[in-house]
Amino acid sequence: MLDKLKSLSKDTMIYGTSTIVGRFLNFLLVPIYTNIFLPGEFGIVANIYAYIAILNVFFTIGLESGYFKFASTLEVGSKKENFSHPFLGIFFNAIILSGILYFFARDFSYLFQIDPGRNILLKYTAVILFFDAIVLVPFAYLRLQHKPKQFAAIRVTNIAVNVICNLLLILVFHFGIESVFISNLIASALTFLLLSPIVLKNLTFTYNKLLVKELIIFSLPYIPAGISSNIIQVINRPILTALTDDATVGIFQANYRLGIFMMLFVSMFEFAWRPFFLQNAKESNAKEIFSKVMTLFVLATAFIFFILSLFIDNIAQFKLPFKGFLIGKAYWGGLYIVPVILLSYLFYGMYINLMAGIYIEKKTKYLPYITGIAAVINIAFNFLLIPKINMMGCAIATLLSYIAMVIGIYLVSQKYYFIKYEVKKVITIFILLLVFYAVYLLLGVYAFWYIKLLILICFTISVFIFKIIDFRSVRAVVKIK
Repeated sequence: MLDKLKSLSKDTMIYGTSTIVGRFLNFLLVPIYTNIFLPGEFGIVANIYAYIAILNVFFTIGLESGYFKFASTLEVGSKKENFSHPFLGIFFNAIILSGILYFFARDFSYLFQIDPGRNILLKYTAVILFFDAIVLVPFAYLRLQHKPKQFAAIRVTNIAVNVICNLLLILVFHFGIESVFISNLIASALTFLLLSPIVLKNLTFTYNKLLVKELIIFSLPYIPAGISSNIIQVINRPILTALTDDATVGIFQANYRLGIFMMLFVSMFEFAWRPFFLQNAKESNAKEIFSKVMTLFVLATAFIFFILSLFIDNIAQFKLPFKGFLIGKAYWGGLYIVPVILLSYLFYGMYINLMAGIYIEKKTKYLPYITGIAAVINIAFNFLLIPKINMMGCAIATLLSYIAMVIGIYLVSQKYYFIKYEVKKVITIFILLLVFYAVYLLLGVYAFWYIKLLILICFTISVFIFKIIDFRSVRAVVKIK
């Protein structure tokens, strides 16, 4: 089993390196945005990108997930057919939807909650959505073919180009918020060009009726599930805009991005996890491996949560060498939401872990119900809490919806693919986290940096005292050959 865990940790590190580098480069833009753009301007950007996240589901119609399932086993159709059918499905669907949004941008501006005079932003958005959709299957191909270095190189190139274009357009040419969208468009188009050799190599125009049927049956549930999932992640921005103003949304978005380090870990794990559990599902000790992965994941994310929650003020107020702070001073009023956002990402990571049973047993039909209920919870609590506690209402609503997703997928996956998870260890981790974080909150203004460090050390020691993990297991998993 340790060999399997080392394999997963190795893939996670490879994908993670590119993700960390890429996200870090992208995070470099946050100081630029928050020190140059007013909160109201940044709020417009955040709002449009919230809609982009929701629209992505309509552009991809779940076919990326279908590609992963059937291309990994080739149970129906040839290798080229398994690539071409989902790719062409996304391609033609994206052309139609992008065309509608591009040519009717002014009419859609009210729906996107922006001034019609800024409809050019929606035209950029239409083209970005097209390119971002058609690269998903080629990227999935690289992951399935165990080509993490090529995958990583292209993703880092995408983000590096995006960052460079932003810096040039904002700092040199003094463009406004349109620079964000132009930069994204250039980077997305370049990414497709870099992936085009993969498309040309694997493209075929043969038609496999049975494969199309299987893809539709497996993938279609991902449309409502994906919509609900993205609603959970981003619907709070439009609701916050409607109930407050663009400035509040801008402050919320800037502090939401401080959850980047937790998001990084969850993202790099997700890249490695899906191909890992699909390829190891038939192993005799697969369920034991999956159980151990869950415990290690929760423990790792608990440490990330604790470190960032303790030192988030110090991180945000770090002075930059040229001018300003890591997060512009006008945005500091939202720092109190960051621990809630971090905890939300932790639960989202648990949801990704639990996805294994649904995938393996082809029970994706339950996903719309799980994410749909969570989306309803999210929307309801946003409207209930925002008028009372402002942006913290958004953060709490997001956390509650992710907890609901974890509970829902746990119940379904355990019914069809029972795994004896180390529940006692997971609960112990959360109790320790709650106890030591409560100590930090009780200390309040007296929690100096050395006190925070002492609390973190005590938490670490407690992990070994309660035998959640031992030194031998740590050495075995992190040692990558």
